Amino acid sequence: MRIYVTSVLVDDQEKALRFYTDVLGFVKKTDIPMGEARWLTLVSPDAPDGTQLLLEPDSHPAAGPFKAALAADGIPVTSFAVDDVHAEYERLRGLGVQFTQEPVDMGGVTTAVLDDTCGNLIQLAKA
Repeated sequence: MRIYVTSVLVDDQEKALRFYTDVLGFVKKTDIPMGEARWLTLVSPDAPDGTQLLLEPDSHPAAGPFKAALAADGIPVTSFAVDDVHAEYERLRGLGVQFTQEPVDMGGVTTAVLDDTCGNLIQLAKA
């Protein structure tokens, strides 16, 4: 068994698409209209056939309180692997990305946490 698609709940799919592609560097894999929303997935440019990230609308009534509670407690909704957390932190800060946690060595793993502008905290990690 493998992970095929995982999702991040976003408040605006178009805004999320811009942030996750133009800033984070993912590439669009699928964009299918589904009424008022889209089946909108992204992949790493290094793994175009790899796990897809679904930018899922957060319109369900439970989504807003769930996302707000996680963000208020500083809990990331997901984690993305990077080759160098410090370099990625500097690159993204240069693009105006806000971080809630600067790079920290946690004994075997280095992490940083960013705000994705769509209501989520995202962890960057290098093990």
